[in-house]
Amino acid sequence: QVQLVESGGGLVQPGGSLRLSCAASGTIFNIYAMGWYRQAPGKQRELVAEFTNSGNTNYADSVKGRFTISRDNAKNTIYLQMNSLKPEDTAVYSCNAVAYTGTNKVYWGQGTQVTVSS
Repeated sequence: QVQLVESGGGLVQPGGSLRLSCAASGTIFNIYAMGWYRQAPGKQRELVAEFTNSGNTNYADSVKGRFTISRDNAKNTIYLQMNSLKPEDTAVYSCNAVAYTGTNKVYWGQGTQVTVSS
């Protein structure tokens, strides 16, 4: 089992910045991909940024140039640095991990609210 705990959400004004963290624990050596998703009210969950199974990064077009995903392997943590935030970035942001233990299994964190408003 893998446990994911996010932190760092909150209320920020347009143009501001936030950094989200996602700490993984448990059977983490089976994880081969991790990323951030978000879901705004009335909308489907969408990919924001991810580390793919090849170690590359992938971003949604709407956040390219503003958001940066990074990781600290020593802390088993990934981060999402969000700059130049817009009201349309308001959503619940969730951390995701995919692990292989004979079959692929997807794990989710509890989510953290990000609200961009003046």
